[in-house]
Amino acid sequence: MNILDHEVILGLFRSNYLFFVLCVFGIAFLATFYFIPKVLWVTKEKNLMKTINERSSHDKLIPNFGGVAFFMVLVLVISILQSVKTTFTGNHLIVAATLLFMVGLKDDLVISTARVKLFGQLSAAFFLVFSPELQITSLHGLFGISEVPEVIGYFISAFIVIAVINAYNLIDGIDGLASMAGIVMSLAFALAFYSSGNPYFVLISVTVAGILAAYLRFNFSRGKNKIFMGDSGSLIIGLVLACLTLKVIALPFDSKVAYLNNGRLVYLASVLFIPLFDTLRVMVLRVVDGRSPFEADRNHIHHILLDLGLSHFKASFSLAVLNVFMIASFIILSNYLLHDYLLIAISVIALLVVLIFGGLRKKANQIQQVKSYA
Repeated sequence: MNILDHEVILGLFRSNYLFFVLCVFGIAFLATFYFIPKVLWVTKEKNLMKTINERSSHDKLIPNFGGVAFFMVLVLVISILQSVKTTFTGNHLIVAATLLFMVGLKDDLVISTARVKLFGQLSAAFFLVFSPELQITSLHGLFGISEVPEVIGYFISAFIVIAVINAYNLIDGIDGLASMAGIVMSLAFALAFYSSGNPYFVLISVTVAGILAAYLRFNFSRGKNKIFMGDSGSLIIGLVLACLTLKVIALPFDSKVAYLNNGRLVYLASVLFIPLFDTLRVMVLRVVDGRSPFEADRNHIHHILLDLGLSHFKASFSLAVLNVFMIASFIILSNYLLHDYLLIAISVIALLVVLIFGGLRKKANQIQQVKSYA
């Protein structure tokens, strides 16, 4: 029996759906766990280490090529999954991921300019935007807007892809945060796709979760096995999350999942809360301070938690729990509130989070001032 035969895989999938999902997660996990040590060996042999700057949260030279393993595993799994369902989305995702991987790898090696990064992201977005299964035709009642013209839908899709990729890239500042948040987001997507009857995208979602779960072991290592995902990794994971976001928006309005019919875009904002909240927050702070919104600094929420004395693990875990709280809050409230009231409720919760981190930022600054005088 040829286990890679289309009919064999399709038959196994149909008769053992949940088992197949667990197998895909396991394959992604084990393959990542296998490839990362190989990548580590090469990077150390060639002395390819991440440089340290004033914003770094580490004081040691550490390889930042985890994305190489991510890319190999993602392409491997998606190639196999193409046998489960004949769709162009997987092919489009592979091409888009390849383009972003090259851009990210170049940045990890020699640093790319912002223009090169943006061009790479736009090129990758092109392949997702024109994928038939990801086409946006409705905003599902957000701000009173339902149907949108096809051309407008393409622009909205491209904006979402670029926004999600960069937002996810920006939270990759401390050990575990990008991976923990990515696991929460991908599993939330997996649950939504499972409940709405979209098995192919369930498998894509759990693939991301498997990759990031294996990566955590190495990212938190204190010895020679420590590695960062680098831009090559964060851009790829951000791309897949953007793809899953577009698919959720593209789902029919009569989805089997109640909370997807009631404030779908608000749901997505809850799922992507940590990267979106952090990105919007730091950009607003920079503008208020009279600086460019794209200027790098140490105002990210993970920097605040570190300055308060939390370890990388505690800070990352706390923010992952916050993300889970936002998702759970939306799902629970969606059973009692209609769309507009639901939007207001989630906005109020988000505002409270803003105020809390504003207070934490002041406390962190006071702590740092005391340390500087000591």
